[in-house]
Amino acid sequence: MTLSSEADARARLLAERADATARVAALHRELDRILDDTADRDADDEHDIEGASMPFEREQVRATLRQATDHLAEVDAALGRLAAGTYGVCETCGRPVGEQRLAARPSARTCVPCASRRPPSRG
Repeated sequence: MTLSSEADARARLLAERADATARVAALHRELDRILDDTADRDADDEHDIEGASMPFEREQVRATLRQATDHLAEVDAALGRLAAGTYGVCETCGRPVGEQRLAARPSARTCVPCASRRPPSRG
């Protein structure tokens, strides 16, 4: 990886990290709001007119928060690979991940052929 492409990769990753951090913070605020809104309610969600929607909304935000937190961890791992000099190298086969794949998914750990052979997860 050249110095300019390393700088570009770092800039992309840092921008993605800032976006992911902001998303995680927003989801934490949203979850806190939901929990605050339901804290004073009767625990009988089943018979509350809004009861079915509040637990669903709460769990939907929790799931989205987990995904956003996982993505942030992937970006941090990519920054670690960049610092270690292994960014852009497929963790499975050792070949280049590919410029287009890294442009589309800066935190990618594997090349397209290796990613297509395994179950979807961290890419």
